[in-house]
Amino acid sequence: MGRVVLKLADDISTDVIYPGRYMATVLPSETPQFAFADMTDFNGALKAGRVPAGSVIVAGKNFGCGSSREQAVSALKGHELTIVAHSFARIFLQNAINLGLDLVTAPGVEAAAGDEILFRGDTVVNETSGNSFPLVKLPQARQAIIDAGGLIPYTRERLLHAKSGDSHN
Repeated sequence: MGRVVLKLADDISTDVIYPGRYMATVLPSETPQFAFADMTDFNGALKAGRVPAGSVIVAGKNFGCGSSREQAVSALKGHELTIVAHSFARIFLQNAINLGLDLVTAPGVEAAAGDEILFRGDTVVNETSGNSFPLVKLPQARQAIIDAGGLIPYTRERLLHAKSGDSHN
């Protein structure tokens, strides 16, 4: 279960998530400080550690549109946030999978800041309102990459299993 810490509208661009003026900063250890930099209250809460890992951002359609900016994903991943959106922009979604960002596609999801969200099977449950929303599962192979923490850890794990003769994965 996670608490919604931010409710966003449709078409949240990567420039909102990670402003272009910080593009010179590319290290995943440094990008989180610039997450939502222009939303100063929320950015301040993130930087001060007042947003616990596993907190949820709920957004509308087309979250992460606008560019192929991988730093937008690494900035969110660095705070261990879960993103629940009606839909994700295609490149953002692939970057999120590659970096292991916890995300959930739930068309129609409704929640406000402060609501408690629970993920139960194929459903997102807003424990605060009592409403449930179906989620769209990623293909198993893509989810396995997220579950491993991203493409590099996933590949490393697969190579280690192959080298040890474990062909079950």
